[in-house]
Amino acid sequence: MMIGRQKEQQRLRDAYESEYSEFVAVYGRRRVGKTFLIRETFDYKFTFQHSGLAKSTRAKQLKAWRNSLVESGLKVKHTPANWIDAFNLLKELITQSQDTKKVIFIDELPWMDTHASGLIPALEHFWNAWASARKDVCLIVCGSATSWIINKIVKNKGGLHNRVDYKIPLRPFTLCECEQYMKSRKVSMSRKQLVEGYMIMGGVPFYWKAMQKGLSLAQNIDENFFTPGGELYEEFDALYASLFKKPDGYIKVVKLLSAKRSGMTRNELLKAGKFVDNGSFSQLLKDLESCGFIRSYNILGNERKDATYQLIDPFTIFYYEFMSENTHKDPLFWSHSLNKPVYHTWCGLSFERVCMLHAEQIKHALGISGVVSGVYAWHSTKGKPGAQIDMLIDRDDDVISLCEMKYTSTPWEMQTNDLEDFLRKEEVFRWETGTKKSIHKVLVSANGVKRNENSDELQKVITLEDLFNA
Repeated sequence: MMIGRQKEQQRLRDAYESEYSEFVAVYGRRRVGKTFLIRETFDYKFTFQHSGLAKSTRAKQLKAWRNSLVESGLKVKHTPANWIDAFNLLKELITQSQDTKKVIFIDELPWMDTHASGLIPALEHFWNAWASARKDVCLIVCGSATSWIINKIVKNKGGLHNRVDYKIPLRPFTLCECEQYMKSRKVSMSRKQLVEGYMIMGGVPFYWKAMQKGLSLAQNIDENFFTPGGELYEEFDALYASLFKKPDGYIKVVKLLSAKRSGMTRNELLKAGKFVDNGSFSQLLKDLESCGFIRSYNILGNERKDATYQLIDPFTIFYYEFMSENTHKDPLFWSHSLNKPVYHTWCGLSFERVCMLHAEQIKHALGISGVVSGVYAWHSTKGKPGAQIDMLIDRDDDVISLCEMKYTSTPWEMQTNDLEDFLRKEEVFRWETGTKKSIHKVLVSANGVKRNENSDELQKVITLEDLFNA
């Protein structure tokens, strides 16, 4: 059963039904469901289907290509000597095919680009000089190494420049889609459990697939993340190794950011990580952002200043907070961590990240889906202690929604000191930014709010139910 992905499926169908040959690039992080999307859309029927080999040599990649050609019906006696020859054999297969539209699906293309492979020039020649001159080829390339796909294919500055006709980024599920997925798998979870699961796994379908019915969320997390041999026990190392050929620098950055809730500027990261200040480091940050692990934001009112980078990937945050701390290899580490101070601190931070990933749902709850707006974070640039706002929405209707996120097991009660803190943040924000817009205080609360004289200061309360809007 396909959950969501209607727009992405329609884009693939449009490419197939076009009267011309079309070049399609599908990209997104590991385990997000790219291959499943493509196979389901085309009912697992392709003129040619091939997947690159992880951490392999060019010779083995070419041999695997030959085997895929044979499986597709082409008689091939010898392994091609290079990628030019390999794509020439693909031309033969396409020419012989009786399919009305020849769907060519090359999965994990980045893995095929080994050292000095000559893959990209061969692909450029195949498409520019041959396939694009026909009307019956639908070429779909895919890969988990999002930065590679973006840099080498989508934003190629050579022969493939502006050659990709359909760019399809596949993003993680929303809370609503995770709920639909669990229901389709007959796994019973309350919305509170779904949110907590999202704090751990984000919207990565493969992670959710590991959830077994009949087990509580805590049991599932212990079983899959903390038990040796569990489905996701070694996922962290596999994740970064699959996305980046040299993952150490990327891991160093996310580790630094995991310890800094409000994020770090580029200069702060350079100093803390002792990185070399060059284009490679800038590209590293772009790669992490394109893969959805971090976000960059500028302080409202200082858009031209150095951006702040913030870790937003729920799984990476969970890994550094809990998995990496399980030094005694306790298979019940998660269950033993529940209700401890570190757990409650993590809940607060992670719920904020979930809210950031559901900014569109928050806008919908505010009734401003049709209003042009930007989502920012903000902190005092003039040394005012504690003056930090994790989410504010700057709207074109002359309003700024200043959002506070609270994750509690019962309705949150705004005490006098909470209101004073809220008012102080508003005052510092207004003074430093000089904004003349109306400021609306918004509370995003997992369990609503307990009404009192202080809560009347809130313009809007957004609840867990609002975050589950489609």
